Amino acid sequence: MIKIYGDNQARSVFIEDANGAQFQNGLQAILSSGDGVSIVDLAKQVEIVSNSDYSLFVDENNAPYGSNVQEVINALNSVFVVSGGATGELPVITSPTSINSVEGATINYELIANFGVGYEWDNLPVGLTTADGNVRKLIGGSGLSVGTYTPTMHAINYNGEDVETLTITVSNPPFANTKSIRFNNNDYLYGFASFSNPIYRSSNGSGASDAWSIALWFKAGTSSNSEQTILMFGGSDQNNEGRVQLWYDGSGGDKNLRLRYGTNNNYLEFSTPNNGISQGVWNHIVVTYDGGTTGQSQGNLSDYYSRFKIFVNGASQSLTKSHNNYGWSGSINAEFFSLGKNGNAGNYLRNNCNLDEVALWDSDQSANALLIYSGGNPSDLSLLASPPVNWWRMGDGDTYPFLDDGIGGSFFMMQNMTVADIVNDVP
Repeated sequence: MIKIYGDNQARSVFIEDANGAQFQNGLQAILSSGDGVSIVDLAKQVEIVSNSDYSLFVDENNAPYGSNVQEVINALNSVFVVSGGATGELPVITSPTSINSVEGATINYELIANFGVGYEWDNLPVGLTTADGNVRKLIGGSGLSVGTYTPTMHAINYNGEDVETLTITVSNPPFANTKSIRFNNNDYLYGFASFSNPIYRSSNGSGASDAWSIALWFKAGTSSNSEQTILMFGGSDQNNEGRVQLWYDGSGGDKNLRLRYGTNNNYLEFSTPNNGISQGVWNHIVVTYDGGTTGQSQGNLSDYYSRFKIFVNGASQSLTKSHNNYGWSGSINAEFFSLGKNGNAGNYLRNNCNLDEVALWDSDQSANALLIYSGGNPSDLSLLASPPVNWWRMGDGDTYPFLDDGIGGSFFMMQNMTVADIVNDVP
């Protein structure tokens, strides 16, 4: 008896006869003489079975391949397709040539090819390897960083090979907000004002190209200080150089937000309603500026005021407005950028204030404030139709003392703080 069957896992043909057992590839069954069947190794051009009676050929279950010589030849050649076929087929990789994963996840991929016999990989990234006993399978990859990897895969038989690039795209894992930054006493975050910050302005507002928006989560601490700076951007000489300062007033019956635009001598100032910001409660804040002119003319003061809006938890606030010398028409310098401190002036956040998910846009996002608020659940801002140009997660994915900007590439440095100020206290 000559037992022959295809091994689909090995992509080869198993033959057992009086000479023993062996795997073979690239085979063809042919009529030799009378009812005799020969099997030819196409690669070596030799007969490995010569002129054997058709009745001797059985499958792995010892069932005959046919009742006559032609049936047996046809049946055998259909089995031999596994190994490259009887007519010289080249291997063709049929498994996907691109896969997606997320950082921290394990990859499980199998290379599949028609008529493949041997398999090889080139340029596998560190941490991604073939499975023991099955070179076609890739496993591992949980240590791969976010990015794109392109190993090369080969499927080979005696007629040739197919070579393809496998594109592996590793993305950030599903959004999770688990950290915020806690402020006490003289804690603050130092940012780099010189990077391409949308709050910078070279002169009086010129329109939409000068617009910006700020979004963040804020939890007020127990301090009653009247000027606790949340965010400040601008010049070092606050009497003469313009700045944007957003702060929390924790005093008496105020407990509200204040926004000043300009210098100590020439400014517009806005206050949200008193007692709208409760201590120990997370609030989502959006501040927008439409990019227009902001000062010098008494007759245009109402226009200047209209440039700014403040939203708390998605709702536009009714603002109390004031000014000094009809606003500010000069530049907003790129000298200081800080969270928790007003440049050289101090005015720190105190007594367990927290900040989370700080983002900047180079456009007026008033129409999208409710979307950014996301129903009170911090969300992946990069997926918005109008994503921010800068986004600091405030601890998630960060390594002390640096808080990275996941979109714009800048960072804040934690000052007078320890790693313990990255806390599991989030909205």
